[in-house]
Amino acid sequence: MFRSLYALALVCALAAPVAAQTASVSGTITDQSGAAVPGATVTLAGPGGTASTTSGSRGDYSFPNLANGAYRVTVTLSGFAPATRDVVVGGGSNVDVPVISLGLANLSDTIVVSATKTDAALIDAPATISLVTSEVLASTPAQNYGDLLRSLPGVNVIQLSARDVNVTNRQGTSTLSNSQLVLLDDRSIYLDFFGLVLWDFLPANMSDIKQIEVIRGPASAVWGANALTGVVNVITKSPRQAPGTTVSLSGGFFDRDAGSTAGKGVGKLFGANATVARAPSAVWSYRVSAGYFNSDPLPRPTGRIPLIQDPRDPTATVGGAAYPSDGPGALGSAFQNEGTSQPKFDARVDQEIKGGRITYQGGVAGTSGIIHTGIGPFNIQPGSVMGYAKVNYRKDALKVNVFTNLTDAKAPNLLLPDPLTGQPLQLNFSTQTYDVEVGDAFRVGTRQVFSVGGNARRNNFAITIAPNAENRTELGAYAQDEIFLDKVRFTIGGRVDKFGNLNDPVFSPRLAAVFKPATNHSVRVSFNRAFRSPSVINNFLDISIVNPTDLSRLAPLLPAPLQPLVARPFPLVVKAVGSRLPIGTTPQQELTEESVNAYEVAYTGSLGGRTTVGAAFYVNDHDNNINFVQLANNVDSYTAVNPPPGWPLPPAILALLAQQGIFLPRTAFTYLNLGPVREKGVELSLDQRLTNFVSAFANYSWQAKPSVIDSANPFPTQELALPPTNRFNVGFNFDTDRLLGSATVNYSDKAFWADVLSSPYHGFTDAYTLVNGSFGVKFPKAKVTALVKVNNLLNKDIQQHVFGDIIKRSVVGELRLEY
Repeated sequence: MFRSLYALALVCALAAPVAAQTASVSGTITDQSGAAVPGATVTLAGPGGTASTTSGSRGDYSFPNLANGAYRVTVTLSGFAPATRDVVVGGGSNVDVPVISLGLANLSDTIVVSATKTDAALIDAPATISLVTSEVLASTPAQNYGDLLRSLPGVNVIQLSARDVNVTNRQGTSTLSNSQLVLLDDRSIYLDFFGLVLWDFLPANMSDIKQIEVIRGPASAVWGANALTGVVNVITKSPRQAPGTTVSLSGGFFDRDAGSTAGKGVGKLFGANATVARAPSAVWSYRVSAGYFNSDPLPRPTGRIPLIQDPRDPTATVGGAAYPSDGPGALGSAFQNEGTSQPKFDARVDQEIKGGRITYQGGVAGTSGIIHTGIGPFNIQPGSVMGYAKVNYRKDALKVNVFTNLTDAKAPNLLLPDPLTGQPLQLNFSTQTYDVEVGDAFRVGTRQVFSVGGNARRNNFAITIAPNAENRTELGAYAQDEIFLDKVRFTIGGRVDKFGNLNDPVFSPRLAAVFKPATNHSVRVSFNRAFRSPSVINNFLDISIVNPTDLSRLAPLLPAPLQPLVARPFPLVVKAVGSRLPIGTTPQQELTEESVNAYEVAYTGSLGGRTTVGAAFYVNDHDNNINFVQLANNVDSYTAVNPPPGWPLPPAILALLAQQGIFLPRTAFTYLNLGPVREKGVELSLDQRLTNFVSAFANYSWQAKPSVIDSANPFPTQELALPPTNRFNVGFNFDTDRLLGSATVNYSDKAFWADVLSSPYHGFTDAYTLVNGSFGVKFPKAKVTALVKVNNLLNKDIQQHVFGDIIKRSVVGELRLEY
């Protein structure tokens, strides 16, 4: 027994030195002034793999329990250039890494993930990307995401009401824009029943955002459907990157001395946001945020839309209709404009686990207010919400993401009655989306990185204007190979998607070559193909609307006693149907996917360590555009056997009119694939770091008038919209120990709109210049910040869409508290 105890003691004694052969690596991170940098991501790579942490409030970090070996410490933080240190752990001694000082980053050095779903420096990305950094977010005067994004080259933004914002890249932006994919931390937020984005449904506070990455061009090769014109990827800070409590309160007013509210005093707006983030242990961290925004309605235009020669067809005219008045009145001639209320709540918990991270997240965002559509404005009712839940696992390049979006909204139309009830046409939709995505990337040899992934998505629909809508399953998979040579990087990849409403799979390829004649300069040549599947509304729309029709031209053809019956417009009931419903008794041709072939040559370069220059020339060929179009009157017309409801004349007159080629349509609108259109343009940008605290930018975008490509199915010119030809943005922002602020000037050419109601409501908007600015003061230790934000400083009457509201000057005060 004594021998056994002796042997056990000897084993323990020998084991003790072995157990002691672990050590820690720790250090501190500062900026160039020597101030501590909290919230930086610190990654340690070595014999046991990789581990990550975040620097604390004093810039400190530590990795305990490390085995002997060589390690590399890498530090990254938005706005700073990455830094690395090599260290060796041996003999069980703890290692104190010399202070790592982060230098300011060139924009071209910033790490982005949207182009390939893996980390890459912006200068190496196989797509043209613009960034909105946390520095810009800290001082922006923007009240919504549209104001925030309009300063980027190639990005077209329109605001039509207090809450209705639409964004696309490199083409004309319309109401209900559905070609731009928008993501929040890997979760798509577009509404699957149509593909549109309600930007109010982003539950994140702006102070929680790390950066916004905007792919200015098609991106279906990685992201799948709805990335037809690009991607907006909103990336928030992890709880460890921004620990603490932040509260912001804002309130102000906007001028309403224009249009429908002239002389009625100013409008009011206010908001409140709060975020609490903590990291109570090395394993767990969390963030809880909530917010609310409220705004009075903006002024509505009054009078008539100018009657002009159609710029697309010199033989026709457009415009001439009176704007529906803002106020109580008969349905179809007036509507009460509405402001908006937008509550939101979000909660996130991170669990660090074996070199990886699991994120549990959920929240809800609500909205109310006006949304403009091709069939007039709808009023989204209070209580309309999108709720979500998400679980995400990441370890190195491996990502598993599961989420659900649950949307419920009600919105009556403010102009069109339901012919059956006489009440406003009702848009109620309840949708459930369930999505699972897996992706990974790994090295092949020393010169290749191979990425693979895929997702499965299920959508369930209940929509009042599409009662026959079918639920849909979507499957997709992608693969991409990045090949690194001495001065050239090739990206070859593609994605295959199968949608339940399409007969065949859709292939979206990508080819890109990035030439780097020098470290800080790259020239890219690329080809992409992207697509958008027909939405459930495109397939199953089924509504009847009242279309007031002028019958006075029939008076000379009628006997004198019947002529008074056609003196007033007749409320003709017409149908609008999706492609899966027949017109009369005749089935329609199946819709296929809308697609774009995109060709681009681009340059990105860094000059002198503080200047980033960008240039891009692109050609986008769109085909099979899915459009809501008006059918010829004789496609499905009323007859003497089946006259319109309430027809005031003898039914036999319909037969006499038909003999003279005059028809009253029964089915008037549907969705069709239209022929190819070419769009091309040039984008130039300059970003300058003037000092450690001041940066500036300028960019210019030129878009050619879309041209119809000859084909067997040519695009009808009457369906074309004309985007602004020239756009120019310039501005600067500063952020010092005591002061912060920004100033921007946004110029946009005139544009032509043809996407609301019928041709009498189509026309140009004038060119406009927006001057915006903000100025703030930080009080002791930067824990309290007071800002004043001004939009449209010159107080011009700006209308960004021919049917949209008027935007005047707004002045907002904001108080931020951090502790």
